[in-house]
Amino acid sequence: MKIFTSILLIIATGLVLFNLTLLDFEKPLEGNSMIALIGIAASLCAIFILLIFRMSKKIEEKLKNQ
Repeated sequence: MKIFTSILLIIATGLVLFNLTLLDFEKPLEGNSMIALIGIAASLCAIFILLIFRMSKKIEEKLKNQ
């Protein structure tokens, strides 16, 4: 499971970087820049969810070993 979440974290980080290249900083709310902003927000949400999932698994393992 740890490898799977690591792969998903790498993919989400790659999507953030890719969408940053598509972002037009002069007009961030027009055209493809709006789509890039949505993509960045969605990827950041995925990263946070995966990090929370990893932390919950670590806590579960610690509680199981007690």
